[in-house]
Amino acid sequence: MLIALASDHAGFELKEHLKDFLRSVGEEFIDVGCYSTESVDYPEFGRKAALMVASKECDRAILVCGTGLGMSIVANRVPGVRAALCYHVLTARLSREHNDSNVLCLGGRIIGNILAEEIVKTWLNTSFEGGRHQKRIDMIDQAGY
Repeated sequence: MLIALASDHAGFELKEHLKDFLRSVGEEFIDVGCYSTESVDYPEFGRKAALMVASKECDRAILVCGTGLGMSIVANRVPGVRAALCYHVLTARLSREHNDSNVLCLGGRIIGNILAEEIVKTWLNTSFEGGRHQKRIDMIDQAGY
């Protein structure tokens, strides 16, 4: 699996931590920025990663900003992206099982490194259940969201 990884300045430190974590579990990623804690505009980086998922250049993406809210809004504006803002393991699991989320958004100022690792591990290792949930994904896709 190839993961696009992006953050703004507020999510930079957690993104850097997650790079080490992803390497440790054998996941491949492309870091699309940002590259420091200098103030940047999150839409630039969130959109770039979301477009990589929509175009199938990457299988999934992980986006980090201060709260995760901005990144989730940006990512969900891209057709074909189903971004989930997750603050705990249960929402990460259900976002995959029920919603087939392909972008995970995290709040770098909200959650710590250990919780972020558990959320990412759960999100990466949980499969979509399909069935009744596929019908709902199809409804979203057909509506052009």
